[in-house]
Amino acid sequence: MAIDLRSAVSGLQIDGDEPREGVCPECEDRGWVLVDDGGAGTARPCDCRREGRGERLLAAAGIPDRYRNCRLAKFKVSSPDPGARRQLGDALAACRRYVEGFLQSDGEFRQSGLLFVGPPGVGKTHLAVASLVDLVETYGVRGRFVDFTSLIHQIQSTFDPRSPESKSQVLDPVMKADVLVLDELGAQKPTAWVQDVLYLVINGRYTRRRPTLFTTNYRLERTADEERPRDRFAVPSAAEPYGLLAHRVPPALVSRLHEMTHPVDLTAVEDFRHVVGRHRDTL
Repeated sequence: MAIDLRSAVSGLQIDGDEPREGVCPECEDRGWVLVDDGGAGTARPCDCRREGRGERLLAAAGIPDRYRNCRLAKFKVSSPDPGARRQLGDALAACRRYVEGFLQSDGEFRQSGLLFVGPPGVGKTHLAVASLVDLVETYGVRGRFVDFTSLIHQIQSTFDPRSPESKSQVLDPVMKADVLVLDELGAQKPTAWVQDVLYLVINGRYTRRRPTLFTTNYRLERTADEERPRDRFAVPSAAEPYGLLAHRVPPALVSRLHEMTHPVDLTAVEDFRHVVGRHRDTL
């Protein structure tokens, strides 16, 4: 079915972007060709989509080998705990709705993203990468995967005069990606410099209206236990190793995250590595 995509096709261009070698001359690597219909114009899939363009875009997305095969169809929602099972099912459904509704009825792509929240080992990165893969394969968008800690180290390495990369060469693919996965938000110690980088990335994508899929181990809201008075010398329990995201990210940016993402809650799910380890020990 032909869809009015004039704004979707043109809206993804960033001021100052220059033509790149190897891009499709018909659609400029967007996967859609605008056809004149005497009105606003309609779009059809470009022929380059049948010529391995999706594979090229995925290869350029920077997805680590560990996550290359992540797909929504492979995500398991089984759990012995009913609450965890419900959250896993809801998270998978949210990702499917996001991908299916990425191209909206007005012909524009979504501007909002997703924020996966939960402890390590519950499938946050799997869901984020799988969603990114589906978006690249379905809509031909330019995607990018970035682990925040690795990004910080990459930027720091550019301070060395012998570095083969400049700061802009590291950040440009992050800022200009049509869809970005930013993994492990809050993992770095919140120094002033780290917060500056966070602001640059999050605010930059916000103002450019570029959707971002975030993952974080830190919660958005306080739990009931945290609302109760606590001995200031008390040691947090092993079950509560991760606190609020606002303690790792400037509150102003947390507020912006609420505006630019839909939260996907996985806080009731247990680290699958622990589950597998216990099962192995019983054999």
